[in-house]
Amino acid sequence: MQQKALKNINRDMIYDYNSVKIFYQVFNKNKSRPIFLLHGWGCDGGIFKSLIENFPDKTFITIDFPPFGRSDKHISDWNIFTYVGMFMSLCDHLNIEKCDIVGHSFGGRVAIITSAVKRSLVQSCILVDTAGLKPKRKIGFYLNKIKYNFYKKIGKDISGFGSKDYLALSPEMKTVFKNIVNVYLEDYARKMKVKTLIVWGKEDSETPLYMGKRLNKLIKHSLLKVITNAGHFAFLDCPFHFYKLVNEFWEDPWQF
Repeated sequence: MQQKALKNINRDMIYDYNSVKIFYQVFNKNKSRPIFLLHGWGCDGGIFKSLIENFPDKTFITIDFPPFGRSDKHISDWNIFTYVGMFMSLCDHLNIEKCDIVGHSFGGRVAIITSAVKRSLVQSCILVDTAGLKPKRKIGFYLNKIKYNFYKKIGKDISGFGSKDYLALSPEMKTVFKNIVNVYLEDYARKMKVKTLIVWGKEDSETPLYMGKRLNKLIKHSLLKVITNAGHFAFLDCPFHFYKLVNEFWEDPWQF
């Protein structure tokens, strides 16, 4: 099916989703199938600037997931499925019937669920250091959990418990964060049918390499490529290696 032309974009590039303003940008607009670039937690669409500049023949769309970038800062009661619903709604708004997705970290969560539940929308998927799989827990995690529950029971201050990402958030966003990280995506990954390139930094300490290997086993039509000397931001740590991988994939995903 021929891709419909993208709907004309208003100058501010703002989409209103259930009264939440979503900022997005379209780059290199042409008749090619659009590629959505979905950023990680705490970042915004601007993190993909170099990638966009290196592929001037591709149509890219970036989204600032709220509360980051230039989207609304105040959201409540959102969870990972709210973000997925927003993404699908934006695609409808722009008359997009088929797209490719690049999802980094949190953005990979959105990419996995979308690819699993709306297969007709996604042509191919690139997952980069993606979050969403159940982590292997070390003994320290369980000791901290026991300590947290004990402090909570006796009424002692528990505000210092949690990850750096969690502690940096407002009370409102801490609820949203918990709604996201407590949903594991193994079942959705198993349902993915699209061609998927999985790119992982060998030195990634936030989403360790074992998660990339597990994703590779879960997603039927997938290939894992590991970038040495790269961490959680593999596409920034070793950009030209990353560009080579994605270019080969976009040129002919079925060779994978």
